[in-house]
Amino acid sequence: MKAWKKAVLQSPKRLALPIMTHPGIEHLGYTVLDAVQRADVQAEAMIWLNNHYDTVAATAMMDLTVEAEAFGCSIEFQLHDMPHIKGRLLDGPSAVEALVLPSLTAGRLPVYLEANDRAVKALSPKPVFGGMIGPFSLAGRLYDLSELMMACYMDPTTVHCLLDRCTTFLLEYARAMKNQGCSGVVMAEPAAGLLSNEDCLVFSSTYVRKVVEALQDDHFLVVLHNCGNTGQCTEAMLDTGTGAFHFGNAINMVDTLEFCPDDVLVMGNLDPVGVFKQGSPASVKEATRTLLNQTAAYPHFILSSGCDMPPHVPLANLDAFFESLDTFNRDKNVEEHV
Repeated sequence: MKAWKKAVLQSPKRLALPIMTHPGIEHLGYTVLDAVQRADVQAEAMIWLNNHYDTVAATAMMDLTVEAEAFGCSIEFQLHDMPHIKGRLLDGPSAVEALVLPSLTAGRLPVYLEANDRAVKALSPKPVFGGMIGPFSLAGRLYDLSELMMACYMDPTTVHCLLDRCTTFLLEYARAMKNQGCSGVVMAEPAAGLLSNEDCLVFSSTYVRKVVEALQDDHFLVVLHNCGNTGQCTEAMLDTGTGAFHFGNAINMVDTLEFCPDDVLVMGNLDPVGVFKQGSPASVKEATRTLLNQTAAYPHFILSSGCDMPPHVPLANLDAFFESLDTFNRDKNVEEHV
């Protein structure tokens, strides 16, 4: 993956890595409910998308209920939308102390691991990134995010205890992805975007770094995604040591590229709802072209969506995104040879 990263940084073309599974799921005639419960559906969608679009890697489905469900959270499933967590699993310090870490056979974890395995075997040598939630975001889903935010100030000992347990579990989950051949993992930590830079360092980055230090190497890359960050905790994100960072549409991409070192990959940040889902092919092309022009001077930038594309993104909009990218690269090549 170090060689892959170097090749991306040195590429004469602008490359793309939108986080997407739903367009493939729907094109193949499946529902969201099918995908979140069946490994073959997830893998088939990943394979179809990566065979039809010029992406620099493949990304697994982003479902931030999987790990919480494994711990015991109740989940509400829907036919055409992503699952939701019902209620609160942990209601205080004693519940945190009694929390038992799940095995990797709990809940739907095996579904997502099998989907990764199928995609790795089908798409090799293209890198496949698994997906997982980050430690602070997982803690918020187990403890209730509002309660967790208050506890960071009122009872930080309990919060750190919970974060330790979440990180221990997430490390083993990510290790399983590495062992099955995934080239990396996209770790979604959006709840950390609600924190100040100082608090993000204490309650998120410290724990993300434990996963990075244990697993990131020549063959495995951790991508930290935080679509909740509006710019106030980018420094804390960098402190994790992940080899790549993925930002949401709430952030100024040029300012972020200026702030981030040029030896780390920076990805983002077209609005997955406002641009991809609600836009037209013409508006998608325009938004893509605008972002490409704004970021043209930064070789460490990878064009992407600001988050996982939601259900019901029209394929025509996805086509327009890649057409705009192709036009940009073609025009850039012409300009460089004039």
